[in-house]
Amino acid sequence: MNQEQEQQFAAEVRNYITDYLPLNQLTDEELEEQIEQIVLEKLQGQYCSIEQKRSLTDQIYGSIRGFGILDSILKDESVTEIMINGPDHIFVEKAGALFQLNKQFESERSLEDVIQRIVGLAGREVNQANPICDTRLPDGSRVNVVLSPIALCGHTVTIRKFSKDPMTIEKLIQYGSITREIADVLEKLVKAKYNIFIAGGTGSGKTTFLNALSNYIPKDERVITIEDSAELQIKGVENLVSLETRNANASGSGEITIRDLIKSSLRMRPERIVVGEVRGGEALDMLQAMNTGHDGSLSTGHANSTHDMLSRLETMVLQGAAGLPLEAIRQQIASAVDIIIHLSRLRDKSRKTMAITEVVGYENGEIILNPLYEFHEDEHSTLRKVSGSLQRTKNPLKNVLKLQMAGIDINI
Repeated sequence: MNQEQEQQFAAEVRNYITDYLPLNQLTDEELEEQIEQIVLEKLQGQYCSIEQKRSLTDQIYGSIRGFGILDSILKDESVTEIMINGPDHIFVEKAGALFQLNKQFESERSLEDVIQRIVGLAGREVNQANPICDTRLPDGSRVNVVLSPIALCGHTVTIRKFSKDPMTIEKLIQYGSITREIADVLEKLVKAKYNIFIAGGTGSGKTTFLNALSNYIPKDERVITIEDSAELQIKGVENLVSLETRNANASGSGEITIRDLIKSSLRMRPERIVVGEVRGGEALDMLQAMNTGHDGSLSTGHANSTHDMLSRLETMVLQGAAGLPLEAIRQQIASAVDIIIHLSRLRDKSRKTMAITEVVGYENGEIILNPLYEFHEDEHSTLRKVSGSLQRTKNPLKNVLKLQMAGIDINI
């Protein structure tokens, strides 16, 4: 049975089931058993491998109660990202490389049904009046949806797979992103409540690194996490509040932004505020929170270098308060942010920590930076493979007050 015949057979069985079975009275297990039985009956006399029978059952069940052909792709542990460009083009990322799958949805309508199922599970809405939506799957995978005709190639879905095992610093050390010595330094900086910003391009591993770093937060603190779609995995903290934004409904009301959540979190007696990603006017509220006694904040932002992150922060603050003079913004950034960690996805698709930089202060109209660690390639690097390490500069850490106040005696 080729792919076309398989899809046709699956469509026929699904239509039969929806016409003749009382779906609203069957549990998930009962429905799966019934599908398996019907598939076996209808395949009598035809050769079909055990794997293909299982695949047909999963596909039919998925199209009724699950996410259709997406179910089998989501089960594949080696897939880290799924990109659906209309019903006929499905791409996946494995080990940093992109592949097109020899699979497709039956029609634009069946893809739309799956989209509505995904969005509905998280209590979100996506329609022609509100055609763009950020949401998540029940397992925590991050989902972005853009409906046609905004997406010219058809409904577009991008899924960043959720890792079942939370990222830890130990794993980052195994992957060669940082060393044990640097991990020990970062642990002390987090525990001493330094405000840390993680910067990097798309797919550089910002959220992954933030996840790992957040597990250094002392377990007895009250932590508030703020995200567009909840994906942080902070383990062991009992006093944890996770907040998530909400899009406007069809009538244009009910929107809850990151900015709203940051303002609300300040009234929740936080000891730590962790913002998944800062990308707009909420940067001003976050900087003000850092400057008014809410130390130990962690966040991420899109940027191509440490200097670029500072420029992006300035731009984002201006989105929230267009009248503020640049000098005042720079002073805010310099006094709020203590450490910037810059990540990058390199030419061989590996993700590396490129720099760890201290923000020292503000002088003569410029924010003063103090590079602590910088990535240097070694003689084993080639055009196809990057080899190198994060190396300590000769600059000592200048802002040691927080370490002293936390009773941590260390020379960084």
